[in-house]
Amino acid sequence: MLAAPPPGGDDLSRPGAQAYAAEWARAVRRLGFVPLSAVETERLLLVHTERLARALLAETFSAEPAEQVGRALVESHLTEPGVLDWSVRALGDRFLAWVLPALAGSAAAAERIAAVQGGLAAGYARALRDRTFSQQERIARSAWQARDAVERALRDSEARFRAVFTGAAIGIGIAGIDGRIIDVNQSFADMLGYTAEELREINVASLFHPDDAAGMWELYQELIEGKHDTARVEKRYHRKDGSIVWTDLAVSLIRHDDGRPRFTVAMIEDITERYELQQRLRFQALHDPLTGLPNRTLFFETLGKVLETAGPEQRVGVCFLDLDGFKAINDSLGHDLGDRLLIVIAHRLADCVAGRGNLVARMGGDEFVILVDSGDGIDDAVAVAEAALAAVSAPVHVGDQQLAVSASIGIVECPAGETSASELMKAADTTLYWAKAEGRGRWAVYDPERSAADIARSALAAGLPAALDRGEFVLHYQPIVSLLDGAMLAVEALVRWQHPELGLIGPDRFIGLAEETGLIVRLGEWVLGQACRDAESWRRAYPEAKLVVSVNLAARQADDPAIVETVARALSRTGLPAELLQLELTESAVMGTAGEPLRSLHRLAELGVRLAIDDFGTGYSNLAYLRRLPIHCLKLAGPFVEGIRADGADVAADHRDERIVDALVRLAHALELWVTAEAVETAVQAERLRSLRCDTGQGRWFGAPVPADQIRARLAGGKEAA
Repeated sequence: MLAAPPPGGDDLSRPGAQAYAAEWARAVRRLGFVPLSAVETERLLLVHTERLARALLAETFSAEPAEQVGRALVESHLTEPGVLDWSVRALGDRFLAWVLPALAGSAAAAERIAAVQGGLAAGYARALRDRTFSQQERIARSAWQARDAVERALRDSEARFRAVFTGAAIGIGIAGIDGRIIDVNQSFADMLGYTAEELREINVASLFHPDDAAGMWELYQELIEGKHDTARVEKRYHRKDGSIVWTDLAVSLIRHDDGRPRFTVAMIEDITERYELQQRLRFQALHDPLTGLPNRTLFFETLGKVLETAGPEQRVGVCFLDLDGFKAINDSLGHDLGDRLLIVIAHRLADCVAGRGNLVARMGGDEFVILVDSGDGIDDAVAVAEAALAAVSAPVHVGDQQLAVSASIGIVECPAGETSASELMKAADTTLYWAKAEGRGRWAVYDPERSAADIARSALAAGLPAALDRGEFVLHYQPIVSLLDGAMLAVEALVRWQHPELGLIGPDRFIGLAEETGLIVRLGEWVLGQACRDAESWRRAYPEAKLVVSVNLAARQADDPAIVETVARALSRTGLPAELLQLELTESAVMGTAGEPLRSLHRLAELGVRLAIDDFGTGYSNLAYLRRLPIHCLKLAGPFVEGIRADGADVAADHRDERIVDALVRLAHALELWVTAEAVETAVQAERLRSLRCDTGQGRWFGAPVPADQIRARLAGGKEAA
């Protein structure tokens, strides 16, 4: 209580305003937590005091400044329940005496004070209305407690609660624990299209939407039984006119002093527009904007639910579809026409497949996926795939263009309990790749064994660069022997991979991967360098042997403009004479070459390096063309030599192969080329080749590929024998 008013002035008493603001600040700080220091609180309330005084002194009176002060109190977080009570009462009890002493006792001033009190309360209430629902629930609790206190003690608290209750922008309803509505504000009534009087005759259960009724009544029962103090849900109500309104409903339980449930206070906000916007946004988020089909997100949501709820015997199938050559259509006819084509294809797929209960989604680009309800196993998935291919392959008319389109489909079908969404789609993607590789316009079914082989192959491909860096590759050498006297004249360098986990791996498992990844150039350069080093070490130890080392060149190496410099550098670094190095190229790599590759062959020959055509007879077999190439040796392909057998299984075939070898040897000798027969496995084959005047032989009969030290040992044995 103020002891005595400070001396007044004619109008605004500055000291009185300061004293009033100071007492206001002390009262506010006594009432609860204030997020400002004492000085800041007093300074803020002094501004509000002077603002209220100017409003009372204004020639044209308006309560709006008081409303602004009420809002400012809330915005300054002075929202303890007693703040409004003290502020309103202090306006009537003390404000004129302290701040405007000249107006004290004036009936007109008292009338303005009442309006200012109302404006302050109204502004305060409107500000509270704009707070979050958690704060609104707190206000409602305080309002109810204030009303309960009024019933016991103070009548003016009822007025303040009624001001908040009536002026709230959200709907507020009070009901007994039996569900009978006791009171509602106008916002609540307007929201549901009833009058307040009509609602007071209604039980809350009758307002529940039929689809929500069971769950809502259970929730309401738990609330009035005291199992929960609050509940908040989004729910539907039927308006009086039959339309539906979506609301955000917050219900609080008010208890007796002894803890027994007494009333429920419900606050509802009309969120119909927000809900409809959310639904539109969700549709947009889960559907492809171009075709209107479910998108990748919705597909994976649906697939995840299917896998989660699937029974032990339920199976699931996926058809992953990709249009063949769609990029060419986009590039040649434009993206606009390509988009229109995608729309047509999407509608066809939806019409022919979705009608059977299957989900069709666009994964992106020209990829579509079909989730198959595969009750009868793989046959269902195959039937869906064939229907989809048929729908896609029908001519498409887009504008003035008629397009012929095809697609490839990867099919995966398996028990739902044995897979996951990511594994299923990974398998489908792999299978789609198989379908495209086997020829477009078809489907392929997932094969776990083939997939495992592909994965192992990919793992090998991924490990190649590191293996080369770690020095895991080794060379074995296979002897090339004179068919005339049995002397070892050369060796062929054959690369092996000493894998740390898989052991020694032959070239058939990784050379193709090296060519696909482009690592063949680096690997080939290493093989060339190592072979030259080994050959030079043999030459120094056994110079009279003049052993030639033969190294295979891949097509990509032969096409490399730097191949001549690479070979020259290897010879220079190792010191190996050029005539002791032979480079083997496949027939397809040299036949028909022109330009730079042909010049490279001539430059290699000018270095003194021998050149050989490997597996001759399996490719172009254009002997006449060899006259243009600086070739020194032909290596006859293994199948011709294998046909020269001694088991008598097919005498006619033996004679035919023998005549072919005879012709090839004669033609090669006519071109002054050396001839080496590969894959010589038996003494009979060696003897027949010798009789056909073939120069040298290579194969298991003469020795399997062995490490470099065993070649050295063979050279040493030959020297001792000599």
